[in-house]
Amino acid sequence: MSDRSDIIEALNLYGFAVDTQRWDLFDAVFTEHVDADFGGAAHWHGLENWKTDFAAFHAPFDATLHVMTNHQVRILGDHAHSFTYGQWRLVRHAAEGSPLWDGSGWYDDEWVKTHAGWRCRKRVCRVVWATGNDRVKETIPGVTFENVFDSMKAGAAAGSLYFLKAIDASDGD
Repeated sequence: MSDRSDIIEALNLYGFAVDTQRWDLFDAVFTEHVDADFGGAAHWHGLENWKTDFAAFHAPFDATLHVMTNHQVRILGDHAHSFTYGQWRLVRHAAEGSPLWDGSGWYDDEWVKTHAGWRCRKRVCRVVWATGNDRVKETIPGVTFENVFDSMKAGAAAGSLYFLKAIDASDGD
């Protein structure tokens, strides 16, 4: 497979890992010291902490579905950047009200080529749109995951999209 295909495979494996709650599969996607920023207080430094928190948050769901699409990948030697759209459906019948919460957004990732293959070392995830019952996401007593909304247009204007910076840098080569 090509480097681009390997990264896309890892991006898709992330969604599969979350939906099957096979947190060990994160080891094939992320570096040990990954910086995972999902907005607001949802920010992790280190894979083990992230896996532990995601396992606790996702355990009460009856089902989840993460769809990864529109993959953009830019290879820069032994480093790479990717930008991926995501759609998420969370289902929890025990939530008061509707059992559904749906969201759409994007992942802006930085990759490094390791002896084990490509691994993501920095992830920024932002929600662009959401609908449904916010109580579905209240799976840990006393912990509320806030909806932090962002747009690619605002990120591009602010110069905060890593993938866009990678495109600009490689266009100068």
